[in-house]
Amino acid sequence: MKYVSTRGLAPELSFEDAMLTGLARDGGLYVPAEIPQMSQAEIAALAGLSYEETAFRVMRPFLGDCFTDEEFRGIIARAYAGFDHRARAPLKQLAPNHFLLELFHGPTLAFKDFAMQLIGQLFQVALERRGERVTIAGATSGDTGSAAMEAFRGLSNVDVFILYPHGRVSEVQRRQMTTPADKNVHALALDGDFDDCQARVKDMFNDFEFRDGVKLAGVNSINIARVLAQVVYYFSSAVSLGAPAREVSFTVPTGNFGDVFAGYIAKQMGLPVKDLVVATNQNDILHRCLSGAGYHKGDTVPSISPSMDIQVSSNFERALYFAYNKDAGAVAQLMEELKSGGFEVSQGAMQALSETYKSGRASEAETLETIKSELAASGELLCPHGAVAVKVAAEQRESEVPMITLATAHPAKFPAAVKEASGLHPALPERMADLFERDERVSQIANDLGAIESHIRKNITE
Repeated sequence: MKYVSTRGLAPELSFEDAMLTGLARDGGLYVPAEIPQMSQAEIAALAGLSYEETAFRVMRPFLGDCFTDEEFRGIIARAYAGFDHRARAPLKQLAPNHFLLELFHGPTLAFKDFAMQLIGQLFQVALERRGERVTIAGATSGDTGSAAMEAFRGLSNVDVFILYPHGRVSEVQRRQMTTPADKNVHALALDGDFDDCQARVKDMFNDFEFRDGVKLAGVNSINIARVLAQVVYYFSSAVSLGAPAREVSFTVPTGNFGDVFAGYIAKQMGLPVKDLVVATNQNDILHRCLSGAGYHKGDTVPSISPSMDIQVSSNFERALYFAYNKDAGAVAQLMEELKSGGFEVSQGAMQALSETYKSGRASEAETLETIKSELAASGELLCPHGAVAVKVAAEQRESEVPMITLATAHPAKFPAAVKEASGLHPALPERMADLFERDERVSQIANDLGAIESHIRKNITE
């Protein structure tokens, strides 16, 4: 099983090497050279299985010979042992043929736990076998950071540095990143927005002297292992509603496109997905692009759904790679144009995208109203990101096809917005009840590559 760069100039890698590398050395993102197929019988056989067994069967073809079956089963078991729901990713019905996929039952109350807990265990096994140590750098718009810290904290062969936009995440999100006491995890509050954080991480990967000197690795959704881990819950939820005998659709609140691209992989593997609906907030560059207006950056406007406050959606590059029929040269040209503000999508690629993705947006007022109205209609208290998706799903869904809307975070991660909309203050789980009493440890840092690299060099464990 080989992985290739979306820009075509980096070497092919195995799953393990692609995972540990993160960003390809040509600046591109790794994708499977060929997407494994699951037969209708194999998909049907997932019915009634545990989430862990489903994960093993769905992900195993992507690993090649990098991990034995025994190793991978152990990795999966450890990854999901800390989730507080036996189903791991339970479905709840909101309305006739409309279901909510709850992805917030992991240690940090967000969907990122599904991938990050798994990738933490994969890293641990791979690095111990190699006798290596790495430095992980990541950017977060809120949830990736805490999920990464939770997955890697205390591990002996990893240092983790997470950049988040200072003042642009919720209080709960910030404290989840700044309160871990483990010395190998570090929160860096960057003076800028998420796109600045993401850009500086990519700059570090493209500074090969620094990258090689600190043995840099990445766990953002630029890491293909993150995306592949998210493919699993598309299968588990669809099979619960009758797949493969029945088509299903998904609505995904997304800013960086990784979660919805996992749905594309599931569809290419053989899961009968009718529509993948991209739901955006007021920072709607993805919706504008998928509506035919090209991909052109604007200002990032802070919102009550901060994990979606993004203008440069890294994983959209993967979608473009397949839309352009794996033409890496065309993708590289688009990414070069993006540096100057944006690009137009060719007619053929636009048609390919429209055959896979639909899209919609929700304003701040619509998001708040959806939280309020959904609580009254179904008793479900949504976080702002889930509310964006529910609003868009209601507009896009077809009565005869089940719609699964992804609830990507627990409402308690965004208490101010949820209370404004519903009048209810969502409580944190008991295990996190003292979050606001814990000591914080954070470094505020300038939006400057040299300053960031210097800070990391000084703080990695020798």
